[in-house]
Amino acid sequence: MSQEIDIMNYEEIDDIGDNHIGDVTKTPMRADAFELSDAEKIEKIQANVKEIMETLGLDLTDDSLQGTPRRVAKAYVKELFGGLNPENRPKLSTFNNSYQYGEMLVEKNIVVYSTCEHHLLPIIGRAHVAYISKGTVVGLSKMNRIVDHYAKRPQVQERLTRQIVKALQEALGTDDVACIIDAKHLCVNSRGVKDIESSTVTAEFGGAFKNVDKQKEFRDYIKLETKF
Repeated sequence: MSQEIDIMNYEEIDDIGDNHIGDVTKTPMRADAFELSDAEKIEKIQANVKEIMETLGLDLTDDSLQGTPRRVAKAYVKELFGGLNPENRPKLSTFNNSYQYGEMLVEKNIVVYSTCEHHLLPIIGRAHVAYISKGTVVGLSKMNRIVDHYAKRPQVQERLTRQIVKALQEALGTDDVACIIDAKHLCVNSRGVKDIESSTVTAEFGGAFKNVDKQKEFRDYIKLETKF
């Protein structure tokens, strides 16, 4: 009976991953997540990647492969999952809205490179972020940086969208923040159903953006085709 339950639980867990279900807004982290230094994490991950590659039958004495375990480990800790470390969170300095600009400000087509937490395969797309100032503004580049920070971790797109909005709401002192992400998931495009054309769209609307007219205005902004 116990073995049957274990098998059923495994199948249920696997089904959650295949159907891309995520129901939390915070990235699931253990309490001891940062007890190891980055260098120590790289050493441990390197050994694990080496074991995976050897299990697959690859010859790690080959010049092309012998450095792969360390390259993967460094990429995980320093790049692909660097957003897990709160020390890497960009500082969102705000400034007085001296221009008295009262309409929505939109930063569109922010490139998203993330990783699906269910299969550790890439998520690639664009984020569009907007806010309406309540007296303070944030540097345009900081909007890109906050998207990149939360993207650089194992992710679920719904969570990523909400984390971006929450971070900007806290920095700007307003609920009037919105984010739409349109992205391709390689766990769908390159495996499973292998649908290379489909993409996933998620949205989070706060404050004034819960109004349907404001949502339409935001969507109209991101459809604009500007020629420079």
